[in-house]
Amino acid sequence: MNISFADHSLPRAGVLLLTAPKGTTFKGRLAEIDKKTGGTLKKAAKAANFEGKKGSFVELLAPKGVSAARLVILGLGDPAELTPTEAENLGGKIAGRFAEGTDKDLAIWLDETKGLALEMDELAARLAFGMKLRAYRFDKYKTKKKDENGKVKLAKAVIMSDATAKARRTFSDLAKLADGIFFARDLVNEPANILHPEEFAARVKEMSELGLKIEVLGEKQMEKLGMGALLGVGQGSRRESQLVVMRWEGGKKGEQPIAFIGKGVCFDTGGISIKPAASMEDMKGDMGGAACVAGLMRALAGRKAKVNAIGVIGLVENMPDGNAQRPGDIVTSMSGQTIEVINTDAEGRLVLCDALWYTQDRFKPKFMIDLATLTGAIMISLGQEYAGLFSNDDELSDQLFNVGEREGEKVWRMPMGPAYDKMIDSKFADMKNVGGRFGGSITAAQFLKRFVNDVPWVHLDIAGTAMSSPASDINTSWGSGYGVRLLDRLVASHYED
Repeated sequence: MNISFADHSLPRAGVLLLTAPKGTTFKGRLAEIDKKTGGTLKKAAKAANFEGKKGSFVELLAPKGVSAARLVILGLGDPAELTPTEAENLGGKIAGRFAEGTDKDLAIWLDETKGLALEMDELAARLAFGMKLRAYRFDKYKTKKKDENGKVKLAKAVIMSDATAKARRTFSDLAKLADGIFFARDLVNEPANILHPEEFAARVKEMSELGLKIEVLGEKQMEKLGMGALLGVGQGSRRESQLVVMRWEGGKKGEQPIAFIGKGVCFDTGGISIKPAASMEDMKGDMGGAACVAGLMRALAGRKAKVNAIGVIGLVENMPDGNAQRPGDIVTSMSGQTIEVINTDAEGRLVLCDALWYTQDRFKPKFMIDLATLTGAIMISLGQEYAGLFSNDDELSDQLFNVGEREGEKVWRMPMGPAYDKMIDSKFADMKNVGGRFGGSITAAQFLKRFVNDVPWVHLDIAGTAMSSPASDINTSWGSGYGVRLLDRLVASHYED
């Protein structure tokens, strides 16, 4: 869908959509269009009991007095309560309603509305952003399309307002953010026979065209670095494990970077501690954390963010062949700490611990945020509405919480402490990779904390939000791209010059 911005003009065909606040009285441009229809539009609204409720529609087919094939009014609700996220959701509703139909062109007229909480340029840009997000599809492997019975795809949407130039500028960064979200969604949606570690790394390398500096470390390089924990996970796969480093240098030269680390288990069978067959196909999405980091770095580079940022992703397959890691094995991490592998299905933390240590040791970042589809336990705690947040830093945690509330990608801080940390002590090594039945997401976070030193750090457990997330107004895909906008807005709000 091509989305553009323009000054007000009546379209010659297609759909003309008008907006109206709660309790609308048909003033301004709404009254102007109603007059052209001889009052038919107002009559249609009255017949449908349309009162401007947020997300409600009233539609008039083949209206007289205008060239558009359809006239539609969208309710904005209380304009004083219209947040950026709610504006995006309205954009998603628009795209969902008109994505397929008899018309391929849509014109949206925005009128100045008394008491509107958003500036007109932001309302226009956020509507466009929501429409763009909703338009995402992943159907590249479908060779036969459904019979559309004469329907056409919505090809062009024009958003008309009195703030065209500003809306276009405001949308520019949001469009780059959408590119990052789509990249993350694509990665999560890909099947594991296509997106193995080497292919994942190859797709990330293509982003060097955006100005990112990208390094790919293979198994021999990781062996020299002593990454025994990460390599142990992938030793049962015929696919080589990879560590990918992405650097965006948009800030001041020599300024301390911020760092994002992602778990990239491209397929997780559970290894020797094999998972049940039911829903194992979903484990193609066990690289949602790495997908988020890759999408974030794409967004930062795309909009030329004024920050120095590092993205590090550990890419492996967890497979159960004759060379696979066994329960009871002891591995040595890059930090020198030893780990007793109690359960080979608790593999993500083994990947992350070496990636975290490598990042803090090499780059000395201002902070580190890791993302991982790490535990089913976090879904028991928080469902699919919030990601679990674990941290050693209150300020960073508060920043993420507030940004998440504003942007609609919510996080909830979970407890940590010595009592939980004690649960991962091992009789035979420095630690074990699981802590027992209780507090599984917390003990996983305690494990990771042992590899961050004193660097401010946040762990986001996104098992419930990165894949198979509930459909929404702005996403109907299996992969959500969760975390890209959360972290992009964190950077924009707090860490850019």
